[in-house]
Amino acid sequence: MAGSSLLMLLDDIATVLDDVAVMTKVAAKKTAGVLGDDLALNAQQVQGIRAERELPVVWAVAKGSALNKLILVPAALLISAFIPWLIIPLLMIGGAYLCFEGCEKLAHKLFHSKTEHEAQHKELIEAVANPAVDLVAFEKEKIKGAVRTDFILSAEIIVIALGTVAAATFAKQAAVVVSIAIIMTIGVYGFVALIVKLDDMGAHLCKKQNATAQFFGNVLLAAAPKLMRFLSILGTAAMFMVGGGIVTHNIAPIRHVIEAVAHTTEPLGWLMSSLLNGIAGVVIGACVLLCWSPIAHYFQTKQR
Repeated sequence: MAGSSLLMLLDDIATVLDDVAVMTKVAAKKTAGVLGDDLALNAQQVQGIRAERELPVVWAVAKGSALNKLILVPAALLISAFIPWLIIPLLMIGGAYLCFEGCEKLAHKLFHSKTEHEAQHKELIEAVANPAVDLVAFEKEKIKGAVRTDFILSAEIIVIALGTVAAATFAKQAAVVVSIAIIMTIGVYGFVALIVKLDDMGAHLCKKQNATAQFFGNVLLAAAPKLMRFLSILGTAAMFMVGGGIVTHNIAPIRHVIEAVAHTTEPLGWLMSSLLNGIAGVVIGACVLLCWSPIAHYFQTKQR
């Protein structure tokens, strides 16, 4: 009897773990839009830092990110336990914010010339090269800025992850959200560390006498800036698709239209659904940006 009870218990545990694994996988897919942007933003945050200080800075930001999640995960689970009706509004706000961020990036790209971007980059390089600049203070400011950015992105990730398991038991919600928080922190900052060191690895290989090593070194040197641009573009596109998808999924009439169009365009229904969600995301982001810009301008003028 005891043996059969133990087997039943093990079977129950295995079932729960399997459910958690499946839900974590779904949540990871839903948070992919934030992940691409998170990678690009955090890699950009260490630009201008001396090569030997890049990894310590990434580590400092990763610790700040872990602290952010230690605050955000319990807060999200408390909301789920005591005011679960708030999850959907928070989810929609998070989705709209993703779309807004995407549109803000597009607007910045469209309305700021290449000359302005090059001038900003040159100013950053000159500041780092200037011996009068306090590099310790410069690093601390970089780290603070990156941790603030991470807090917003982490909040979006956790809310999206929680929204995907809103109907599950509290234990499963906790397991999925904690898993996503750990996976995203390790994954993002591990990959960021790799990205910021690509050029150093390339330069190291180029110094080798071996022709093959030099070839791969040149490939890495050429690939590093292109990878950053690709991640930025991919992250922006994913923000529109994921953010638009979150908002449209919670507005029944729009959801039904997208589902109907996707159904009639099988086997490419998933592609059409993503495209429509992306278009919806651009529209939502543009509306939020148009509403927010005058408010932001007013407060900036007032501060001056």
